[in-house]
Amino acid sequence: MSPNSPDRKSGSPKSSPPPILPKRPRPPSLPDQALKHVIMKMQLQNHLNSLSPSTASPSPHSEPDLSSAFNSLTFDPPALDSTSILSDELLLRIFSKLPIPHYHPNSLICKRWLYLHGRLVNSVKLFVWGFLDWGRVFAQFLNLDDVDIVHACIRSPRNSGILVTRKALTVHIDSLFSPNGFIEESDMLKNSVVDHGLRLIAQSYLNLQRIAVIGASENGLVRIAEECQILQELELHCCGDLALKGINGCRNLQIVKLIGSVDGFYRAVISDIGLTILAQGCRKLVKLELRGCEGS
Repeated sequence: MSPNSPDRKSGSPKSSPPPILPKRPRPPSLPDQALKHVIMKMQLQNHLNSLSPSTASPSPHSEPDLSSAFNSLTFDPPALDSTSILSDELLLRIFSKLPIPHYHPNSLICKRWLYLHGRLVNSVKLFVWGFLDWGRVFAQFLNLDDVDIVHACIRSPRNSGILVTRKALTVHIDSLFSPNGFIEESDMLKNSVVDHGLRLIAQSYLNLQRIAVIGASENGLVRIAEECQILQELELHCCGDLALKGINGCRNLQIVKLIGSVDGFYRAVISDIGLTILAQGCRKLVKLELRGCEGS
């Protein structure tokens, strides 16, 4: 035994062991992006489960919902919209420089861009009457000067791949069309319904310059003539002689297209009486196009 080593029998104090340091918490090993992805999937699953009836019993093999364990976790805030500091007028000037085919894709970016692009649109062709009747067209497009509601006035299967074109009128039909024609009288909106739509258009678009409509009567055309003082072009389908009395007040009307009858679609009578009424009221008329009219 070494002389420097302590004697075990002498009761001399032993050397104390080194102190034990507390263990540091282990950092998470999953990458941040992977962890966020897992959390988002769990929260989405929890949201879908909340949509099911509360009385439904949970499946015995379903996994426990662990999304509540991550409620305290915070996510990175969404990136700020860099265009939010720009005024509407400045954005409109930027959008106006873009090609017209880019209007629709850009309008899908956000609600603000959808609203602003609606202010750039001047011409629209409606295919669904509800878009007009419910007022959506007036909320989205504020500065229209060209409105075509011919196709919206005809009930036709929009998902049909069969198209029939006659005299500048194209309509979707199905394989069960009537032998008397491609569309029946019941497939067209009533005159009172069309006149109501014309009143809505006249109230909203005072600067209207062109309109195309089918099945309008004198009452609806009178409202257009009274409110839209700068109307220059009018296209009328399936209207009679008396309906032309409604456009006597269109003092600035220059172009008129009258389509009285189209084989297989509709039939209306426009005779010399209607043309005389038109000539007496529209003194600035420079072009008259007639199709399917007895007076032609």
